Amino acid sequence: MDMELIVFTGATVGVTVWIKHPEYRVEGEGYVEFKAMNICVTLNLLLFVFEILACDNLETHRHLWILVFMPLFFVSPLSIAACIWGFRHDRSLELEAILSVNILQFIFIALRLDGVITWSWVIVFIPVWILMCLLCLIVIYYIIWSILFMRSTDIMAEQRRAHVMMAFTAMALVLPLLTWEVLLANKLDGNNDYAFIAIFTPLYISLLTLIGTAFGQRGGNPWWFGIRKDFCQFLLEICPFLQEYGNISYKIQRDENSSPESSEIDRDSISECDSKSKISISSSRVVMPLVSIETPD
Repeated sequence: MDMELIVFTGATVGVTVWIKHPEYRVEGEGYVEFKAMNICVTLNLLLFVFEILACDNLETHRHLWILVFMPLFFVSPLSIAACIWGFRHDRSLELEAILSVNILQFIFIALRLDGVITWSWVIVFIPVWILMCLLCLIVIYYIIWSILFMRSTDIMAEQRRAHVMMAFTAMALVLPLLTWEVLLANKLDGNNDYAFIAIFTPLYISLLTLIGTAFGQRGGNPWWFGIRKDFCQFLLEICPFLQEYGNISYKIQRDENSSPESSEIDRDSISECDSKSKISISSSRVVMPLVSIETPD
């Protein structure tokens, strides 16, 4: 609920700035960014309606679950259209991709909760298993490529570390998620008696990993809250003291075998070398004589 409140507040401020300042619309890809914000708000609005209906039905049991899941049935086709639009305009749409591939899973869960189908939950989660198989193949692909890059001598060390980090991040994201789904399906089928806090712990690990990787993604939409610029740049402008401490990097290298006396000797030798170099440079300067050209008779 709090997330949707932040989304609606940011979109409202962005729309207000868009209406009151038409000159801002020509800055860069203003229309594309504004449309992307509207698509995200629409999807979050449908998710908000689903959350309200689900909470109400869990308390009162007044509605069929097929009706409760109806906003998700509208979200999935809209997410497919949003993904197509995002590919055309080079936009990153993670939420839309997740919602677009799970429409069959939403239908199975709704029918299972209404008792229309009596399958076990392991069978109900077949669309999720297919999706997780694809993700596991991607993880294996990252691992193989990281091993190849580590064994290659033509690749820079930074690129090797980047590929290893990508493989580690993919494993930390997909493997706990797969573990959570297996434990949850077995819990719903009555095959284990674990507490839900233990079952959802792998999901928390995946979410924390996803939050950590979000800091390295591309900049978000500048029309949220009408800031019209990158969030980091906006934060540095409203907090000038961050520019002083955020743009300075410290690198300290110290030899363990060196002593304070030797460091003082080194500093003295460096200063002597600097003075000698200055003297040599000044003495090596060539003084050109002043040549006057006499006018011919």
